[in-house]
Amino acid sequence: MATYIYETIPESTGEKPERFEFQQSMMDDPLTEHPQTGIPVRRVITGGYGFNVSVSGKSAATPSSNSSGSCCAGSCDC
Repeated sequence: MATYIYETIPESTGEKPERFEFQQSMMDDPLTEHPQTGIPVRRVITGGYGFNVSVSGKSAATPSSNSSGSCCAGSCDC
């Protein structure tokens, strides 16, 4: 299950959107309304988190960290 950030869509000028997190499958359609109040919402696109994976004692960083653009270019034993 992924956790997504949503925000309410302001109905009037000056109204601040309310943000909340919601867990759902990546296969589910995005919410269109707040699950408790029914107020219209939109999914907020945010930056992701980078991470490293250790393979056989070697660090296989994100694909952009090597010149070929692929983890499996022989540098991570895969």
